[in-house]
Amino acid sequence: MSDDEGRTNLRMPDDDEVFAVVTNMLGANRVNVRCMDGEERTARIPGRMQKRIWIREDDVVLVEPWDWQDEKADVVWRYEKQEADQLREEGHIRSSV
Repeated sequence: MSDDEGRTNLRMPDDDEVFAVVTNMLGANRVNVRCMDGEERTARIPGRMQKRIWIREDDVVLVEPWDWQDEKADVVWRYEKQEADQLREEGHIRSSV
């Protein structure tokens, strides 16, 4: 048995993606997120995720900030609670976020 028994390979952010935590549900497929780069953004949940992946407050997500409007972003991925805990343990995201 190895020490990595409970560890799974997680999707990590690409060059233009950042980790974020959902702070508020706005409705109309939009959420407020607090990103790991220190920005607060309004993120859009794309149609391919609607009614397939449910996003709630305090979920850890990956967002891709818009090039032309830095205060907005698109949600790219949502982590399960166990995956988010693993990211916190490995130091990829801060617990205070």
